[in-house]
Amino acid sequence: MNFEKYPFEKLNELLTDILPNDNYELSVLTIGEPKFETPHFIQEKLKETSSSLRKYPSTIGEPFLRESMINFVQNRFNVSLEMNQIVPTFGTREVLFNFPQFALFDKKNPVMAFTNPFYQIYEGAAIASRAEVIHIDLTKENHFKAILSDEELKRCDLVILNFPNNPTSASMSKEELGLWVKKALEFDFILVNDECYSEIYFDEENKPASLLEASIFVGNTDFKNVLVMNSISKRSSAPGLRSGFIAGDAKILKEYLQYRTYVGCASPVPLQEAAAVAWNDQEHVMEFRKIYKKNFEIAHELLGITIPESTFYIWLKVDDEIEFTKNLYKEKNIKVLPGSFLGRNGLGKGYVRIALVENEEKTRESLKRLKDFIDG
Repeated sequence: MNFEKYPFEKLNELLTDILPNDNYELSVLTIGEPKFETPHFIQEKLKETSSSLRKYPSTIGEPFLRESMINFVQNRFNVSLEMNQIVPTFGTREVLFNFPQFALFDKKNPVMAFTNPFYQIYEGAAIASRAEVIHIDLTKENHFKAILSDEELKRCDLVILNFPNNPTSASMSKEELGLWVKKALEFDFILVNDECYSEIYFDEENKPASLLEASIFVGNTDFKNVLVMNSISKRSSAPGLRSGFIAGDAKILKEYLQYRTYVGCASPVPLQEAAAVAWNDQEHVMEFRKIYKKNFEIAHELLGITIPESTFYIWLKVDDEIEFTKNLYKEKNIKVLPGSFLGRNGLGKGYVRIALVENEEKTRESLKRLKDFIDG
């Protein structure tokens, strides 16, 4: 299999011979990893339950974990799920990679579509599935929203959307997502939305919609052909817990669960215990949202950027993303990610992605350096 280098490996190669300005402390604004301590109540639960390491974890996950995830979906999206409509996963990266291989295995000439620019695991899954790829190009002209023609959709076996979007920060409404559900039913393809940024939002009256909500909105109440994936990593500042889920169409999930028994990605029971208390709690998530909102207010103040509806990324327009990245590192000791490393066919060119995942003090200092660099 011929996989592309990961964006961060490309970045390391790009910057390898550059000596950064050591008058500044290194500021890494590249990776979407929250830099905040995992809340203590989650850590304590992990410690308290460490004795259950003596148990083999089950593939389906403990009932208390699935119940906590179902509670999250109910409380956040007002969507009621049954136990057979949700499967815990080891974060979302592994399921985004292996689910397409499961879903496309029996297809003679599989076709997979996904948003572009993208989280590179989508492309890796397509390569591993020997699938033809149709890119759903997200551009300034289409407001970074997902659009494909009927002719393209007729050919698709699997479509992966990612809203709220990484890296563009775009969102799609329940009504817009509902149109995709209708197309999934009309042309009989599996539709997935990667929703791992759904909880990083800044307006309680305008929260990001789930594809599950959209499915119910258009009358597809049993979620036929519709699945969502979500993760605890961003919402709880706990990427090390590796707790995610895939939820929706029970018929697909029943077959996928059997497949998972061979994958060997069951989460250790103490991690399930800690994840369950995190999924069940909303207050700590609200506190993290306040931090991210403040970071964007700083970015608006210093850089004039429009505060997005959700995610913690700035998709910053620049003249030449490669030269910008190199010179910013050299002059200000700041690392950002060239947008072209995240896209194909020219998508992402002329942009850099900036992750606002530090505290207020570090964010202000880094963005002030960035502003000084931009102002020349």
